[in-house]
Amino acid sequence: MTSGYGPRPSAGRARAPLSRSRAALLETLRAQAEPTTLAALVAISGLHANTVREHLDALVRQGLAHRHPAAPAGRGRPAWLYEAAGSDAAAAPEYAGLAAALAAAIHRTSASPSEDAVAAGREWGHELARERGAGPAPSAVAARREVVSLLDEVGFAPQADARSSVVRLTRCPLLEAAHQYPDVVCGVHLGLAQGALEEYGADPDGTELLPFAEPGACRLHLMRRTR
Repeated sequence: MTSGYGPRPSAGRARAPLSRSRAALLETLRAQAEPTTLAALVAISGLHANTVREHLDALVRQGLAHRHPAAPAGRGRPAWLYEAAGSDAAAAPEYAGLAAALAAAIHRTSASPSEDAVAAGREWGHELARERGAGPAPSAVAARREVVSLLDEVGFAPQADARSSVVRLTRCPLLEAAHQYPDVVCGVHLGLAQGALEEYGADPDGTELLPFAEPGACRLHLMRRTR
């Protein structure tokens, strides 16, 4: 019977330690539900495209990431898609592809794609909050904290301030679709927060989502900002 103590067996030649920015990019890849393009990773990381490309090439060489060409779309060479090695990205390509297709259809056919997306997201937010079985919160701060907890469960890895009024969304379940159709995907995510706030008894007026607002995160304001 093997003891659980001591070092793990060697898996081969030791890899060089990753720099902070390269390790952060790898974590971003691991968080994605779908293979992701260079352009989307540039948008969420805030790094220069050449820097992101250099990091991705190194991760692929080290076996920490994989890449493959996207399906052809129009003229020109297809973009590369990247995913972390051993990630769950390949486990749900149908869901991610369906979400992207729906976002594209709304963006193309709706007279007000952003408004329609927010409305759909609000219904979703109400439904998710009700499924958690919690009624109205005792205060606005408590309501916002419930919303942050819900966002964590959905996969946004939120980081909130003390009053949960400003929330950094450090992961996006649909980063690639959000990069292509931010009016739709980000609109749904904003509506989700608004609907959940309403379900927990707080006023969603003034709620605001700033996509790709800072390196590594989008910024969600759960109460009206002081201009």
